[in-house]
Amino acid sequence: MKILIDINHPAHVHFFRNPIKILTDQGHQVMVTSRDKEMAIELLEELGIQNKKLSSLGGGGLISLGKELVLRNFALLKVMREFRPDRMAAIGGTSIAQVGFFSRTPSLVFYDTENAKLQNSITYPFCSCVLVPRCYEAWLPKTRHVRYAGYHELSYLHPKYFKPSSQIAQANGIKPEQNNYFVRIVSWQANHDVGEKGWTPEILSGLIRQLQKSGNVLISSERSLPQEFTPYLYKGKVSEVHHVLAFCRLFIGESATMASECAVLGVPAIYAAETGRGYTNEQEQRYGLVKNIFSVKGPLIEQSVDELLSIDKKILESRHSRLLDETIDVAKFIADSIIQFPQILQQYQQSGKAA
Repeated sequence: MKILIDINHPAHVHFFRNPIKILTDQGHQVMVTSRDKEMAIELLEELGIQNKKLSSLGGGGLISLGKELVLRNFALLKVMREFRPDRMAAIGGTSIAQVGFFSRTPSLVFYDTENAKLQNSITYPFCSCVLVPRCYEAWLPKTRHVRYAGYHELSYLHPKYFKPSSQIAQANGIKPEQNNYFVRIVSWQANHDVGEKGWTPEILSGLIRQLQKSGNVLISSERSLPQEFTPYLYKGKVSEVHHVLAFCRLFIGESATMASECAVLGVPAIYAAETGRGYTNEQEQRYGLVKNIFSVKGPLIEQSVDELLSIDKKILESRHSRLLDETIDVAKFIADSIIQFPQILQQYQQSGKAA
């Protein structure tokens, strides 16, 4: 079977890397198309995944994103005419959905971001199937969706696929003799970020003052920060950041993805942004591994830091074990869904669950 996988963001590389290996090991031919956003292409190349670039991130905003989508669709159509895939898959997946609809090529869209309302409105009506975590809280096509027990981040951070290395973590900035804290700042240029704003320098400065009293602080930022934060910037490899996260005492940031990554690694996380996610809500309500803050204010963040640091490590380990016990092998689910479509959709409609 010929399978086309479309990558639009660095996180998508991690999500698909194990399913790609599973599919190729089974003898399927996989083509990867990419988008030049942040470190996506560099990460693909670092992992040895050949890819064909279709477009690049513009200046942000609806007009720029709209122009890029048109160019990307035409580029994808050209690749499809040469490769002739039997299936296409992506996270978000606007291009594969739209081009797949008009070319009658099945498109599977994996997604977990409810507030991407505009993107979803021009994607879901065209795709063959939407596959979401069980905790997804937004509208879905009634007869063309599948829910599964898991999170995107389990596709690459499940213990079956990822073993944290203290040696790698230390080579990338972790100080084993101290508590280590990881802070993530985002650019707010994604299509689902339109209209949102991030932390102020004052919020970040107050948090750093609090954290550095008891440990080592690492900041990863998609946008430029004032010079005062330069000493804390993460200088390690992008592809090895998960080893770093695994040995942190706490994560605090604007990235729901990184908060979820920490949760599935058993590291408590604070997600502080104006809009929430179904998966971080579940990770707070069901497992107590994430603290969601929707009113982004310094005192609230700092109070939550103290709250999570007070939780006994044995309790955190128990919560982490429960999370892993109650979720599935997401990488295998992704590969199986692509190969077994449309049967997996029919099975879900009959049983009400995918795995």
